Parts: sequence; structure tokens; C-alpha cells
Amino acid sequence: MDFIEQWFGISPDGGDGSTEALYILAVVAVLALVFHKRIIQFARGLFARK
Repeated sequence: MDFIEQWFGISPDGGDGSTEALYILAVVAVLALVFHKRIIQFARGLFARK
């Protein structure tokens, strides 16, 4: 993971990819918070007993 280095030409984490992983984790967490009701409804429908 080195998209920051490729896009901006800087290496804030020394090239080890931890900054990029943190950004991806933050985006996933924000999306989960925004769509949590839909995710729960989907899971309930998916695992509902029929």
C-alpha cells in the first residue's frame, strides 16, 4: 500500500504502509457508522428464520 507516496510524492510513514492502512480503516469505520441501520436490516433479513 503506497498510494500516498504515488499520488503526492511524500512518505509520511516511511514507506511501511501504516498510514494508508489507517486511512482505509477510518473510511470503513465511517461508512459502517453511516450505514449501520441498513447493515443491521440486511443482516436480519439474511439470517431470518423462514
